Amino acid sequence: MTVELFDTTLRDGTQGEHVTLSARDKVRIAQKLEAFGIDVIEGGWPGSNPKDQAFFDEAQTMEWDQTSICAFGSTRHASYAPDEDPNLQALIDAETDVVCIFGKSWTLHVEQALDIPLEQNLDLIRSSVAFLREHGKRVIYDAEHFFDGYADNPEYALKTLRAAENAGSDTLVLCDTNGGTLPHDLRDIVETVHGELDTTLGIHAHNDGGCAVANSLAAVRAGARHVQGTINGLGERCGNADLCSVIPDLQLKMGIDCVTDEQLGTLADLSRFTNEVANLDPVDGAPYVGRSAFTHKGGIHVSAVMKEPSTYEHVEPEAVGNRRRALVSDMSGKSNIRYKAEELGIDLDSEDAAQAVERIKKLEHMGYEFQGAEASFELLLRTIQSNMPDFFELDRMRVWSGQDDDSNQTVEASLAFCVQDQRTLAVAEGNGPVDALSSAMRNGLESFYPYLDAVYLTDYKVRVLTPQDGTAATVRVLIEHSDGSETWNTVGVSSNILDASWQALADGVRYYLLHSPDTNRAASDPADVATASS
Repeated sequence: MTVELFDTTLRDGTQGEHVTLSARDKVRIAQKLEAFGIDVIEGGWPGSNPKDQAFFDEAQTMEWDQTSICAFGSTRHASYAPDEDPNLQALIDAETDVVCIFGKSWTLHVEQALDIPLEQNLDLIRSSVAFLREHGKRVIYDAEHFFDGYADNPEYALKTLRAAENAGSDTLVLCDTNGGTLPHDLRDIVETVHGELDTTLGIHAHNDGGCAVANSLAAVRAGARHVQGTINGLGERCGNADLCSVIPDLQLKMGIDCVTDEQLGTLADLSRFTNEVANLDPVDGAPYVGRSAFTHKGGIHVSAVMKEPSTYEHVEPEAVGNRRRALVSDMSGKSNIRYKAEELGIDLDSEDAAQAVERIKKLEHMGYEFQGAEASFELLLRTIQSNMPDFFELDRMRVWSGQDDDSNQTVEASLAFCVQDQRTLAVAEGNGPVDALSSAMRNGLESFYPYLDAVYLTDYKVRVLTPQDGTAATVRVLIEHSDGSETWNTVGVSSNILDASWQALADGVRYYLLHSPDTNRAASDPADVATASS
């Protein structure tokens, strides 16, 4: 058994709050969807706005070998004949092989929204489908509000489907437009409709009741062979059925072919790519593709997963392009620590692991958080192993802030270092105290490690951990660093925000020095290091 996959991220997905895609964005996502194995990609509503029109104009110039681009619209307006209707003409002009049109299935919408007789609505459906078929289009008919319409008047809802079927529609899609139908009711209705009609049935589910994925699966169990949805569940209100869950559920759990195993292995990448192009934050807890989907925090869980992953994982993460992670926290046991150490290439014996567990629990009690600061965690393990080079030590730190005669704020930081048995002083100004500290640290270290100029800060976060303590509150600072090709995160905690910032800044530099090829050659000899990096 196979199921046709219909993606509407570029149309229905863009109706979600905070979702905006340019025509070029749509093309990029469409190309990614084709590579993944999506059968039909709905690009938008041609003629409704310049952006969608631009997408179809560009799509006409491109080769689509593995997928069909689909234009979306409605049945004709009651005041137009089919050959005069601007909406139907725009569908023809889009020059796609496939078109998808929606029509009314619910008497409430026919009589209240369209304000026309029920029989006239059937004629709108029949004539619109027939007109598009006459122009050589494959027609997918979306029966809008079908389940609400069926619950209200099943006889009329079925008549709307027969009108589309008799006019030549290739696929009849039952839409849970309001997203409120429950899986057991939906399955009963789909089974009934499947027994009444000969045309292929599809499902288009919204997630207002939290059941969009479950409803899509239930529809397939009841006979549907066409599933519509969006990547990451994007869409109006609470979103559409999330294809990132529907597809692996169908393929891995129900044994229904959708894409190749190799294509399924790129699912997490497709999810991340779509969020990135749409400028949306990924959902860590998203099933299958989220960063936390195969992440284990409890020590008992990690211990079991290290022996047999299926003890706490329902599928192999690699099957969907994800990976297994173990978190380090005050809930960790030795299994967590040793798992993370193996990931970092550190051979940690049982005694060191036990020491690391106790050290981490004490630090997290103080407010440290290593789940988002893996670079600081690695440095901690290497320090416990006495395997951490002494790159530099801070002797004294002073930060001064004031204003000049023109009321411009000036911030200056001065640092006293001990670097490879040499004492050095450094001073710098900055746009704020943390920037001044970072600049002073560079000034003091650059003669010893000149290649540090590749490192820069990409993010800086502060969280107040004990707000009840007022100005004496403990704060946690998280800093993301980069050298242009990789990023790493460090943490610092103190009741002094400058001290916490220094901890995170210093860890970031130490981590880079630890992994830099230049440092690895001669970390103890500044002359050799300078020569190697020049």
